[in-house]
Amino acid sequence: MTDGRIQTYALTLDRFIDHAAKWHPDAEVVTALENGDAARVGYAALRARALSVSAALADLGVAFGDRVATLAWNTQAHVEAWYGIKGMGAICHTLNPRLTTAQLASMLAQSKARPLIVSADLFPQAKELAERVPTVSQLLVIDGPCPDLGAGGSDLWLNALGTLMEGVESDVRWGDFDETTPCGLCFTSGTTGAPKGVTYTHRGNYLHTLRLLQADVMGLRATDAVLAAVPMFHANAWGLPFAAPAVGAKLVLPGRNTDGASLARLINSENVTIALGVPTVWLGLVEHLETHGGDVPTLKRIVVGGAPMTPALMERIEDRLGVTVQTSWGMTELSPLGTSALANDPKRKPWSSGRPAIGVDLLLTDIDGKPLPEQRNGEGRLRVRGASVLERYFGEAEPATDANGWFDTGDLARLDAQGNLIITGRAKDLIKSGGEWINPSEIEAIVGAHPQVSLVAVIGRTDPKWGERPILLVELGGDQSITDEELLKPLHGRVASWWIPDEVVRVETMPLAATGKIDKMLLRAEHSN
Repeated sequence: MTDGRIQTYALTLDRFIDHAAKWHPDAEVVTALENGDAARVGYAALRARALSVSAALADLGVAFGDRVATLAWNTQAHVEAWYGIKGMGAICHTLNPRLTTAQLASMLAQSKARPLIVSADLFPQAKELAERVPTVSQLLVIDGPCPDLGAGGSDLWLNALGTLMEGVESDVRWGDFDETTPCGLCFTSGTTGAPKGVTYTHRGNYLHTLRLLQADVMGLRATDAVLAAVPMFHANAWGLPFAAPAVGAKLVLPGRNTDGASLARLINSENVTIALGVPTVWLGLVEHLETHGGDVPTLKRIVVGGAPMTPALMERIEDRLGVTVQTSWGMTELSPLGTSALANDPKRKPWSSGRPAIGVDLLLTDIDGKPLPEQRNGEGRLRVRGASVLERYFGEAEPATDANGWFDTGDLARLDAQGNLIITGRAKDLIKSGGEWINPSEIEAIVGAHPQVSLVAVIGRTDPKWGERPILLVELGGDQSITDEELLKPLHGRVASWWIPDEVVRVETMPLAATGKIDKMLLRAEHSN
């Protein structure tokens, strides 16, 4: 007699699209087109096309463990490429087209990807990259006609991926490998230093998807239409291309256009119920509706992350759109979700990022990595560990974690009495004035609560006496006549007097980094001296 046992069932990402094709075959993936129309495909047809991508790549010599780069927007063709690459055991290296060519070339040189799948409108950038990085030898064009290589492209092999898909037998086997196999490569935004590569695994992304689907996290359902306004090149689009098919939800993709007018039109035409993206995207939607009128009646919830949200902006979004804003926190290194606030919590606050779901754990330590004796209501360095958390960066021999598996996020944070996470700053953003530290995030949170303030940033400016002094930069969203004194007044009595910024700088438009966060590196370059 033998003991019974449970089946071995590898947690590989092809399972999600297999499930969607079998049980939700007609649920749609919708892509907004440049002319205002939309392309749509059911999950069953998308799976068949993704298998053709795998077969086409195999014919080009792509094998298990090889890296295939993509330089593309949120579209059906990009989703097909994702599943085609990952399903066959290759690694999808997503590239952010909003980064400089030099930055992208550095990433490609590290990954050594040979094929580069590129949106037609990004072809000039892709060609320049291929000319800089000798390992890139194949350009595969999606989402538009295949252009001519022109002069200087004789060593490159160019074709339309769709053409290659039409002439192959879709007999590639998916998922015939260990669940710990790498599936994706994404470099950090580099907002606080040189970008670093994070390699995702099938198991890590699978478990991350199950966390997303929990009721107290994103709680997606088959009846939802989910707008992915967060780019697929930014930390896996927060896992939405896996989560939506996992439950059979409609996945709505905006292409390259995430301006307010385009999003309003797409939300209404596709009856979007849940939308996800950084706060600046929703600021653009609100400003469009305030200027031109209209509503988005089907939209019930917006999930924000990637950057802090001011109370004024949260209230403005909820009042104008009639939605609930759900805050979250994560990092590329976390696959990316770390914590999520409860969407139905009447006591939720814009500055609170909620609690972690099962599979993620948090720890606050001092600067030396020693755990704080009291984890609640004290400030410390935030460390994380879990099934979807980075162990080591791509190409680096040493682990990025300590001996107990904790990854230092570089964030300063505290946990309230209920365990909700409040990010209080970045360790690298601290301003040292007269030998003492000033935390810009605390100032930003207070000034950002003013109803006239849309976006706010505090940086250090070189000072001959104190070393550094803080200055306040604001993008106003209402009455432009507000005085500097009125903007700084809420700080008095709430922060030390020497923390109060020496100057207020008004910017017409706050500069944003490639991921939609406020670009403090650019602000420092322009205003720190």
